[in-house]
Amino acid sequence: MTGSHCKALMSHLRAPLQGCLPAALGAAGCLCLAGGALAQQPAAPPVLPAVAGLWLDDSGDGIVEILPCGDRLCGRIVWLKAPTDKAGRPLTDGYNPDARKRGQPICGLQVLGDLKRVGGNTWDAGWIYDPKDGKSYDVEIKPRGPDRLQVTGYLGVKFLSESFIWTRAPDTTPRCVTAAG
Repeated sequence: MTGSHCKALMSHLRAPLQGCLPAALGAAGCLCLAGGALAQQPAAPPVLPAVAGLWLDDSGDGIVEILPCGDRLCGRIVWLKAPTDKAGRPLTDGYNPDARKRGQPICGLQVLGDLKRVGGNTWDAGWIYDPKDGKSYDVEIKPRGPDRLQVTGYLGVKFLSESFIWTRAPDTTPRCVTAAG
């Protein structure tokens, strides 16, 4: 790198390299400092999997937001068509097999977890929870185009499975209100 190239680079990276004297440092010093300045730049945000986002379930009664949870995927209910019971109270997880959890609100409830990528855009080996009956199933999800998601629930083997199609919901979908927020 010539002195003029180093000077141009330093001009471009002026703030992180203030006080650098290219003539005194030489090309190696310029590269060292420029590398350090570049390393301090914020990392690009991670690319989300195609299945991430908001999904209207097959019944049209709820929207689940699917997001990365470490190297796996999880999902929470973020919208309900009918978020309250007949008395106006928020719906709760009344069928949960764990009696201690039956008072937790449906809105904000995690219903997908531990999905791991098994190839391409297919995620499997996780679980899905149905608050309508309090049961959990093994689950596989995979996109069927940009706005359709195939959700397959099964118990151990996919031979006896049931698949549903969820539809991508707009990012502007209002979120249900939870006790935490």
